[in-house]
Amino acid sequence: MDYENMCTLIQKIDSKIRFTGVINSKGRLTAGGMVPSKTRLGDRKRDEMLYMELALRVKMRSEFDDDLGKVKFSMSFREKLIVMSFPIKNDVLMVSMESKTQFEKIAFNILKLAEKI
Repeated sequence: MDYENMCTLIQKIDSKIRFTGVINSKGRLTAGGMVPSKTRLGDRKRDEMLYMELALRVKMRSEFDDDLGKVKFSMSFREKLIVMSFPIKNDVLMVSMESKTQFEKIAFNILKLAEKI
């Protein structure tokens, strides 16, 4: 399964999903993006900063894999939305959704799809 197809499938999991994208190790969006029916909360320049910060954070977390095991996903619960990251090989799948949602069901459905990559 290619990344674009995976992002499209994930966006269909739940109507509360706002964004699904794959970020490379340099913090660049390489696939996916905003769900067409949703509006962006910030500007594109701030999004790029978020992608770079996420790529760095995921890389730093991997330093503890030998002791704690590999990270399956991480989540930030914010006032306006939930942001999840799923390491995939050398990339990161980033998914954001509205904060009032059943995020645990969504997270494990995404994890099943991401593990097929």
